Amino acid sequence: MDHLDITLLKLLQEDGRMTVSELSKRLPLSRPSISERLLRLHEKGIILGFNARVSPAAIGRDVLLIIQMSELKVSPQVFEQRIIGDDDILECHRVTGSVSYVMKAAVMGIDALSMLVERLMPYGTVNTSVILSSPVTNRVILPKE
Repeated sequence: MDHLDITLLKLLQEDGRMTVSELSKRLPLSRPSISERLLRLHEKGIILGFNARVSPAAIGRDVLLIIQMSELKVSPQVFEQRIIGDDDILECHRVTGSVSYVMKAAVMGIDALSMLVERLMPYGTVNTSVILSSPVTNRVILPKE
């Protein structure tokens, strides 16, 4: 990756809707060169895809939380299959240490939070923390120089 690829990644992470024409105006490259670089970055697995960021609160999921699962009572494969099917879980990460999984969830109020915890309890020890604020989200990530 050269400095143009890095700049391209930065611009796209700041505004994923930026068109190839806009990118070619911001970078000293033609539209076909931009398209070729984007394709190469995608083929290398550097760009994973493009999606819209949705505000959970704006669609009624006003309680965001972090869930830690420990002392699993089932195999990781069984637990992961259960989590994949739960729409309240936004992210799930298998981690090292005394906690087995860290998840981020978005629910519609305290009753929905309670129901989510009840659904998870048969699988292990559940520890929840309600997110009060998020000072860092969707940070631009670039290779270290």
